[in-house]
Amino acid sequence: MTLDQLRVFVAVAERRHVTRAAAALGLTQSAASAAIAALEKRYGARLFDRVGRGIELTETGERFLPEARAVLKRVASAQNVLEDIADPARGSVAIAASQTIANYWLPRRLAAFHEAFPGVDLDVVIGNTRQVEDAVAEGRADLGLVEGPIRHTELLRRLVDRDRLVLVVAAGRALPVASEAGGVDLTSLSWVIREAGSGTRAVLEELASRDGIKVDDLVISLVLPSNEAVREAVEAGAGATIISEHVVAAAIESGRLQSVPVDLPRRDFSLLRHPDRYASSAARALIGRLTDQNGDVLLSHV
Repeated sequence: MTLDQLRVFVAVAERRHVTRAAAALGLTQSAASAAIAALEKRYGARLFDRVGRGIELTETGERFLPEARAVLKRVASAQNVLEDIADPARGSVAIAASQTIANYWLPRRLAAFHEAFPGVDLDVVIGNTRQVEDAVAEGRADLGLVEGPIRHTELLRRLVDRDRLVLVVAAGRALPVASEAGGVDLTSLSWVIREAGSGTRAVLEELASRDGIKVDDLVISLVLPSNEAVREAVEAGAGATIISEHVVAAAIESGRLQSVPVDLPRRDFSLLRHPDRYASSAARALIGRLTDQNGDVLLSHV
């Protein structure tokens, strides 16, 4: 088998679509199909089942996928080492970032980094906190940026910033009454929240737990996959939400949303990396730029 065949197989497996995989790799559909066919013929194994217009991994394909990914990651690591030796100002960095960071905190910093290091390619994927930490733990990302607590205790975490959270409802809605302790009765509100694994949902779950409330006891009107969808739903009157001030600042300023005056915990924006994986000079340069924003260079186990 060849590395090109492995790249095609992984791309098709991840997208469940030959045409989209070929486009991502800069190949024709026929070339991608030929690579899969050659791989299947060489080993006498069917890797995909054709189901209608789509394709699905066979049991053999499912077993082969993590091994193929591991080979490609080792190749990428070897390339990074050679790129470091050849030119430390070049290379690539794979970044996974949770939504608030990727959409509101990271872009200006990456633009500044690119201006300083134009020879470094930056590849960013967006997910929730759980998906980001999984990507770093599994080696699919060199660096991760999250705003919630993580479960992979082997990862190293570095504080890069802090985020202010706000509780918001639609303009014109009656504000819930805050308690003397600075909180509100969470069960008195209808909630619009993100999916399980997101940082903002984790904050609500933590607040409920502190009040002795189960999340199942809350009135959840909508569960949505993005901060922007949550904001739009709250603006439309679907309920309340706890969300980053970055996401709703413009809506509050324009009067489409109103914030509820309650005390909410600040949350950390953290940079994650795996201690056992090689960090290229490009990755180290990016880490330095991101952490120097606030002068916080503490690196420790979670």
